[in-house]
Order: sequence, then structure tokens, then C-alpha cells
Amino acid sequence: MTNEWCGWREATERALYGPGDGFYTRPGGPGPAGHFRTSVHASPLYAEAVATLLCRVDTALGRPDGLALVDVGAGRGELLTGVLAALPGEVAARLRPCAVERAARPPGLDPRIDWRGELPAPGSVTGLLFANEWLDNVPVDVVETDADGVPRRVLVRADGTERLGDPVDGADAQWLGRWWALVGAGGGVDAPDAASPGLRAEIGRPRDEAWARAVRTLRAGLAVAVDYAHERAGRPPLGTLTGFRDGREVAPVPDGSCDITAHVALDACAGPSAQRLTQRAALRALGVDGRRPPLALAATDPAGYVRALSAAGAAAELTDPAGLGGFGWLLEPVGGACAGLLGPPDAA
Repeated sequence: MTNEWCGWREATERALYGPGDGFYTRPGGPGPAGHFRTSVHASPLYAEAVATLLCRVDTALGRPDGLALVDVGAGRGELLTGVLAALPGEVAARLRPCAVERAARPPGLDPRIDWRGELPAPGSVTGLLFANEWLDNVPVDVVETDADGVPRRVLVRADGTERLGDPVDGADAQWLGRWWALVGAGGGVDAPDAASPGLRAEIGRPRDEAWARAVRTLRAGLAVAVDYAHERAGRPPLGTLTGFRDGREVAPVPDGSCDITAHVALDACAGPSAQRLTQRAALRALGVDGRRPPLALAATDPAGYVRALSAAGAAAELTDPAGLGGFGWLLEPVGGACAGLLGPPDAA
């Protein structure tokens, strides 16, 4: 890593994905599971829910011979492995599982899984594209308002030292104006001239473009993005850029030593046919229920009661609105067949 000044987008790209020495591309690393816990790692119930969704997509598409499941930002293939184990045999036999991940293929992965470093070609996929905590690792630039309230690009060195650069202009300024109004405590989204010094934002335009590319890989089916998210009316005034290492949140230093992430403006990514809902609502629609089993089961089937109680605890963690259940789900159907597979929007 060099110690030159550059924007956070360039610095993060090098730190996370630099050839041979990036946080995610460094050979022999533990992958995301070694540094933070996603829904995939929390419980097999998550992969089972994705398998249920895939079966709904399969039925809606008329059970095609070449049903695809594309896992974007696949980590070490944990989600695909879990989905393959949960699918009915007849569906698994037709499935073409594909992992999109910039790190090298992990040893011992199921040979049925195609491993590639880039998205499939546009219009080449029929099935489900699923991106769990991928967009938050698509690098973005950070801006901060100066003493006069002018948004300026934040420059950073590899050691994490920052300074303000030039004012934001062009397409990035347009994105900020539409999706992330920098305003003072007394302002609102319609008062762009109310900016106070020291407000920060992440410019989500690269994520909008990355998600649009992902959706375009589908000929027919459903694209789903799941991530930390916020809405235009409630963007955090100091931004969300942070780092993770060894299971702990740390300062975001772009030297390759930690994950660098920021929450996603899923409302900006969403296309005109998109549906947005919470993970709590999505998983409940897919049969993940955190309610405790009836106590009477303990008397008739003690072992079954213990298993059901454990599953209820895992489901409760996945659907907790103050935790994983508060994640945003963005569903983009391609073609009319896969619209409304989780029912009407529900923020519960």
C-alpha cells in the first residue's frame, strides 16, 4: 500500500481487493467469517430460507432445465453450500450454482459450484441472483462539509489520516442532491442550503451502478440484495464508514488490515419494479418464525422440544428488528413471473 492521498473509493479498492495483498484477496485468509458474522453464518435457517425462495422462483419460471443461483460476494461459498444441502433433490439436480467472488476458490468446495471473479454476462441467467452483504463492500467516496457548508471529497492515506479535497461536482454532486441532502440539525431534505460544517456522507452512485449490472445478468428471475441500509429521510449525519477485524468494529484504515464497509442507500439502488422490506418481514414470509414451541411438546417429545427451541432462538436472532432483522432486502424481478413472491411490502 502506498501512503499517497486519494479518495476513499480508490483507497478502499486497493485495501480490500489489491492483487495478492488485499483484505479479501490475500491468499490463505479466513474470509469474511473470520472477521464478522453475517446472517449466513448465524444459522442454517438463513440458507434454508434462500432455498425456499429459490423454489418459489423455480415454480414461477416453470421449472427450467437450467435453473441458476448466483451468489454475489460469496465469501467462501457458505451460502451456496447451505442452499444445496436444503434443496429438494429434483431442484438440486437442475441447479447451476455460481459464486461470484474476487478471492480465490476455497479448497474443498462442492465441485458443482462454478467459481468466478466477475458477474455472468448480461441476459445469461435464469433464476435467482442473491447478494448478501455485497453492496456494503462496493467502495464509495466520502464527502464532508467544510466550514462554509460546502461538500468536499475526503482524501485519505493508507494510515487513515484524512484531509478535505476539492468540492464535489458532476454526477456525484447530482447523486448527493437527490439521495443524501447534507443539512444541519434544523434543516430538512428540502433545505440543501442549511448544511453545517462537519457533516459526512457516502456517495452511493457506484453501488447503484453495480446493482444495475447485477440485475442485468438476469434473462428472467429475481435479484435480491440484503444489506445494512438507510433511507433518504433518515441518512446518518456523520455517515457510516467503519472497519471490522477479528469480530470487532475498528477504525477504517485502508492499509489492507481490516474490512472497510458503509451502509447502503438501497432506496437509491432500487429500480422501478423493486420491492423493499426488512429482513424480519422477508424471512417471516419464507417461513422463519422465532416463536417458542408449545410447552406441551416438552412432555410428549423432549428431544423434539429442545430442537424446536434451538431453532426458535436462531430464528429470533435472524429476525430481531434491532439486529439482523433490521437489514434491508431489495427485490428486483426481471420479467413478470417473479413479482410479489414474498407478498406485499411489510415493514414489520
